[in-house]
Amino acid sequence: MKNLISIVCLVACFSHFSSQKIIRQDIFSPKMNKKIKTIIITPDLQPDVTYKSVYILHGYSRNPERTLQKDIPDLVLKAQEYQTIYILPDGNYNSWYVDSPIKKDSQYQTFIGEELVGFINRNYPVKTEKKFRGILGWSMGGYGATNIGVTYRKIFGVVGSSCGALDFRSFGKEYTNYQVDKVLGSFPDLDVNFLTDSKIELMKTASQYYIFDCGTEDDQMITQNRKFHDQLTHAKIGHLYIESPGKHDPEYWSQSLSNQLSLFERYFKK
Repeated sequence: MKNLISIVCLVACFSHFSSQKIIRQDIFSPKMNKKIKTIIITPDLQPDVTYKSVYILHGYSRNPERTLQKDIPDLVLKAQEYQTIYILPDGNYNSWYVDSPIKKDSQYQTFIGEELVGFINRNYPVKTEKKFRGILGWSMGGYGATNIGVTYRKIFGVVGSSCGALDFRSFGKEYTNYQVDKVLGSFPDLDVNFLTDSKIELMKTASQYYIFDCGTEDDQMITQNRKFHDQLTHAKIGHLYIESPGKHDPEYWSQSLSNQLSLFERYFKK
């Protein structure tokens, strides 16, 4: 009898644990006419319960698998702790998460802000109010999260960027080294609407919560982030800005992203 009880308890415990999932899905984008690899991490889902959701955008040359394995390795535990569903779309090697005016199959702003959010809303038990939905990213993903988040300000309530690439004007040769020209064209022909500071007027009335951080030894991004922080301050746009010791490397952004997810949770609880 004791053995039977033990077996039943073991099965029950396994069933409870296995309801927390790492799901890998190929999600079709009508605008790009292709499937996008996406990782969805859920907590232990309960009947008749809806959950917060956060969209996480990887950096240049990275991918969602790398995010899960190295950049935020405790993401599965965080999903359970914060009772949040995390969505990690593959932003391609160098998409910059824009709707490219020169590449029809690189329309990642629409995919993430409309198509992916719509898919998740239809297929997963997420809360649909914007105050329970966030977006964050680092480096290229920080640019993407900021621009997509503000563009879809009726969709996302909290927007976060870690060591984000927030000013193409200061890129210099990095504009081509990081292949921005492959999706946005040459710098002299760049549409100003793709500049992050073009979103400042929208941010004034967006009713969103913003977090920006950068490492003080991040030679690539610290000046860009300080400049954007000053612009937001001058425009009287509320935001949290953090500088911490660190370079533009996994050691910095892994800790930063973990901290930002904690801050997202505090925002969701308000």
